[in-house]
Amino acid sequence: MNPIYEPKGKAKEYGDYAINIYTGCSHRCFYCFAPNVLRKDRETFHSCVEPRKNIVEEVRKQIERSGITGKLIHLCFTCDPYPTGYDSTPTREIIKILKASGNHVQILTKGDGSRDFDLLDSGDWYGITYAGYDDINLYKTQDCEPGAPPPARRLSTLALAHGMGIKTWVSMEPVLNARDCLTWLQLASRCIDLYKIGKLNYHPSDIDWKKFGHDAERLCITNGLNYYIKDSLRAEMEK
Repeated sequence: MNPIYEPKGKAKEYGDYAINIYTGCSHRCFYCFAPNVLRKDRETFHSCVEPRKNIVEEVRKQIERSGITGKLIHLCFTCDPYPTGYDSTPTREIIKILKASGNHVQILTKGDGSRDFDLLDSGDWYGITYAGYDDINLYKTQDCEPGAPPPARRLSTLALAHGMGIKTWVSMEPVLNARDCLTWLQLASRCIDLYKIGKLNYHPSDIDWKKFGHDAERLCITNGLNYYIKDSLRAEMEK
């Protein structure tokens, strides 16, 4: 078992290496691609959440065997490193191993990773997903991501990380509500060091992606934000 792997395709845009720690995710996001990728029934994926077998020890062995060091390692793609309602001790132990071997971590979560901020430094990244919501009409937060903490709580945790000198980022992918995402960019929070902006993949949408992409980039430039346009959105912008 080699739990540390090199991402391919769209995932390559996120980092040198990645680890998927858990077998599923409790956040129940309707747009989640992971059940299809893992060939799992959606209900099984959302309800059977546990660390992959011997994941901590297997990470340790691979680091010792392969000498992986000086890399940015993404946590996680097919699960959340902080699944709400579950013990995230395996995530903490893996971060310890990665940091002790000279690597840095890039966390992406809808959960709460603040318990591990004592392990992170200015070479690490703590990120949250913000998909754009509309709590009046479509895409109510509790319907889109019913098992996840609300976006406001995610942002407060992000601000805490930033205050401790940890680099922070927001993944605006998928984008459910373009107007809300653009409003976030307009607010230009100074506790966010990087925005990675994409689109909604694998689901139909009536968003004009070309317009959204150009509007988002204009706001980033106007407000002096550090940003990255994902390849899938950039392709729409260039049509």
